Formats: sequence, structure tokens, C-alpha cells
Amino acid sequence: MDKPQLPDIIPIFPLTGVLLLPGMWLPLHVFEPRYRALVADARDGARIIAMVQPVVARQDNSPPPEAPPDNPDVYPVGCLGRMERCDETADGRFVVALKGLSRFRAREELPLFNGYRRVVADYGEFAGDLHEPDAQLDSARLKQALQAFGERAKLPFDLAKLEAVPGVFLLNGLCMSLPFAPAEKQALLEAPTPLVRERILLGLMGMGLDREGARESHVPPTLN
Repeated sequence: MDKPQLPDIIPIFPLTGVLLLPGMWLPLHVFEPRYRALVADARDGARIIAMVQPVVARQDNSPPPEAPPDNPDVYPVGCLGRMERCDETADGRFVVALKGLSRFRAREELPLFNGYRRVVADYGEFAGDLHEPDAQLDSARLKQALQAFGERAKLPFDLAKLEAVPGVFLLNGLCMSLPFAPAEKQALLEAPTPLVRERILLGLMGMGLDREGARESHVPPTLN
């Protein structure tokens, strides 16, 4: 497969707790005006959207702000996606299907364009992402951990439906769908290889969900 063109300047779509990984699909329902503008521009252009997470403050029992900032700090590592489907509703909203291409590190944030944010992206440290769907992992270990995790968290999983899912797709699908804290999701995103991501995921599943937020050691730096 030819290497896709990865643009230097990319629009970012910040969503807390939402993860996109290479080779995986992410559905989006877009209704906020500035992100509708982002999707419309992407649809008419390179069909590229980058998913990033806003930085969530540590849980220190302080009261939340009255309103979140319009442009909060975001983590500098996100994942670039290509719009494989884009349907516009009668009232101007969009239903989008993104397919993950490659992670990136944002080196600089640019001025707003049509109300949405853009960054200068560097893909150098994530050169292996374009081949990640070919990675070989033992799915049996993941399914065993998932079964134990589901029993503790009282989350029903139909493991029979996962029998045919290859290891790396099972790994990345669980990383995207399991309800971990945003900083833990970011740690999964930033894992240098699928094997490291698997170790982090197994550790998180082993600890369950009854925890006090993200651990400080898992919180990467922010892009201001």
C-alpha cells in the first residue's frame, strides 16, 4: 500500500475521553458550528481531521469552573484520521466516519481558521503507525483479561463476538471503547508500540475502574 500523504498543517477536533488509533474507525456526530465548519472544509479538501484530547485537571476536590474555556489546553499527541464517510443532515449537522492513519506530535498551534484550531504536526516518532495493523499480538491474553475486568466492573462483554478479531484490532478497539480516565486514554495513545500499549491496557484492566482519577505518572505534557 502506498504511504498516504500526511499534511504538515492539520485541523484538530478536541474531545475529552475520545481516542482514535491507527487503522481503527471512529464515528462522530458533529453539531457545534465551528466543528461543522471544520468538517465542511475537510470534506471539500484533504478529508483530514486530527483527534486530540483537552487536558483534564487532576481531581483535587476543587470545584469545577463555571464554564470550560473555548480553546482549552490540549495534549500535544493526537491521531490523524481520514474521513471515509461524511453525511450532512437536513439541519446542517454531520455524521462522520474517521479512519485512523497516524499519530502525530503538535509542534505549534496556528491562529484560528473559520473558528477552529490548527497545528503544525510532526509524525517522525510515529513512523511505525502506518504498519500497525500488521502487528501480531496474542488475543487470548486480552480476552482473558477482559473477561476478568468485565466481571469486576459489572460490564457485560460477549467474548464470542471477539473470536475473529485479530490481536492488534482487539487491543486498539478496547483502548478506544473501555471507560478509562482521559489521562489513561492518553497514556494508551502515546504508547510507543502495540506491545507497550498492551501492557498498559492489561495494567489498567487489572486495576479496574474504582480509582481516584489518573495517576500523575501517566499525565503527559500539554500543548498550550
